[in-house]
Amino acid sequence: MGEVPKSHRGWTFITKHARVLATIADDQNVRIRAIAAHCRLTERAVQKIIVDLEQSGFLSHAREGRGNTYRIEPGKVLRHPAEAEAGLTVASLLGLLARDEAHRADRPRDDAYRGNGGCR
Repeated sequence: MGEVPKSHRGWTFITKHARVLATIADDQNVRIRAIAAHCRLTERAVQKIIVDLEQSGFLSHAREGRGNTYRIEPGKVLRHPAEAEAGLTVASLLGLLARDEAHRADRPRDDAYRGNGGCR
């Protein structure tokens, strides 16, 4: 059994809930163990986040054999008042995260050392 990668201390721009949701969006049949490893969280933390997302109506799941199949509600408006006022949805958040992920995958790894911090 592999170890959970070292967690990050301090604040980040993207919440743990958004990271878990984006990981599920990439694979609706993903296992909690894989989400935890990808997001650098414990399995217990991922379970709690999934419960939060389900209770708030952002996510649901159906049991399929020994695993789960998750369903994201793409039209659900985000919770923060500023985002809700703007009508930002889960789909818009996931679209932004997916574009960023694709951009980072295409970029050479040494961009951060070219004096521009990897920004274009």
